[in-house]
Amino acid sequence: MADNDSRAGARYADPDILAWTDARHAGLDPALARAFEAPGNEDMPAIQVGRSEGRLLHLLMRLVGARKVIEVGTLAGFSAVHLARGLAPDGHLWTLEFEPKHARVARANLAAAGLSDRVTVVEGDAVATLPTLEPLGPFDAVFIDADKGRYDAYGEWAAANLRRGGLLLADNAYFFGKLLDPARAEAAAVRRLHEQVGAHFDSVCIPTPDGLLLGIRR
Repeated sequence: MADNDSRAGARYADPDILAWTDARHAGLDPALARAFEAPGNEDMPAIQVGRSEGRLLHLLMRLVGARKVIEVGTLAGFSAVHLARGLAPDGHLWTLEFEPKHARVARANLAAAGLSDRVTVVEGDAVATLPTLEPLGPFDAVFIDADKGRYDAYGEWAAANLRRGGLLLADNAYFFGKLLDPARAEAAAVRRLHEQVGAHFDSVCIPTPDGLLLGIRR
């Protein structure tokens, strides 16, 4: 049940509660810890998904029996490790990354996790590289966590290339609390993604710290 405060947006998960629940449900083995800590160790932006969000990605892949998955935005590979570990035994993940340094770090972290044969890191602009992957589809899941100003373009691609019943997932669905800002072009792109998903998917926006959009392709 919820009370009026929580319905209005109040949160009861303080840092101590989050640390306690993460320790029990989203623990980090050495490979996950390496990938999670890599942004700080490699002078990269610390913008990876949280521990619980990563675990949720893993569980969702298992729930749908995912075999072919696309990730837009690799960073250091923390979410990619979670996604790849949730794949079916014959599954494969293609993760797209624009920054060469990020791609290099991610490949090293995926190798340390023993996942090099199950994950392909695709370097380049995702708008250009996504079409090259279309012959491999349809896909079971697409996870979007990249440049927010093109979330709508990534959503259009996902809608066209997911199988019926496939999952679309997008992090930062609240756009850092600025989703409804009329002056922000990036916020408008994220809003358009919400509209697209609402029109073509059975969907919900999960109230993680910055919102995780989840849609099942109709």
